[in-house]
Amino acid sequence: MKEITSPPELIIEAGRTEKQYWQDLWRYRELFYFLAWRDILVRYKQTVIGIVWALIRPFLTMVVFTVVFGQLAKLPSEGAPYPILVFSAMLPWQFFSNSLSECSNSLITNANLLSKVYFPRLVVPTSAVVVSFVDFMISGMILLALMIWYNFVPSWRILTLPLFIGIAFAASMGAGLWLASLNVQYRDFRFIVPFIVQFGLYISPVGFSSSIVPEQWRFIYSLNPMVGVIDGFRWAILGGNSQFYLPGFILSMGLVILLLVSGIWYFRKMERTFADVI
Repeated sequence: MKEITSPPELIIEAGRTEKQYWQDLWRYRELFYFLAWRDILVRYKQTVIGIVWALIRPFLTMVVFTVVFGQLAKLPSEGAPYPILVFSAMLPWQFFSNSLSECSNSLITNANLLSKVYFPRLVVPTSAVVVSFVDFMISGMILLALMIWYNFVPSWRILTLPLFIGIAFAASMGAGLWLASLNVQYRDFRFIVPFIVQFGLYISPVGFSSSIVPEQWRFIYSLNPMVGVIDGFRWAILGGNSQFYLPGFILSMGLVILLLVSGIWYFRKMERTFADVI
């Protein structure tokens, strides 16, 4: 007599979908590599000097800022050669600005992939930040060359640099997730993001030290989260006379954390509609 088997039992567990999502991020970890590697190859494909462009852009910006702020305006350099002062800020700023540009368009660029294949959508903007981080690492060679040229030896503070790189990554990721999500809904952000990047360059202490900001305005100035990130980089790289404005740094770090947490929350909230809207 044929045995009757009962149907499989279906168990609905609260929060399981959320837990499964973060597990899927690990399962699809190879997709991070493939998307990032593809974007790196496409970015410099059919260019004469290829990846050298990652060195030329920040180097020329550093030269302009050194001439304008260091030679003409005679602004203080915190005891370090002015080109090193500028480039120690150019590194995190370029990483942040490139991440905004790449993340904001990442979902639109991969529209076909999003509408046909399942995977955690968080992979796409994260891989865009990874591509910007590769440019960041390449540009770091210019900083090493400047240190050799000026016989500049960093202090023990350089050991804390990975901490500030992590903070820069968090700021880039948080802002990038917001812009990636908003750009799917409102294509106006294709025009807004370049303005944010250009405007942010001038209100952030890239070409000058934040110490020139009057004391009564330092805390308000730190509402720009990149102020704390850049000051952290300079403190780690320059050593010597480079000082922390601790209240402003704490404020900037709080804003970075808020930006990251809210960015993940908003991205996850909008994620289920991406395939329909895009």
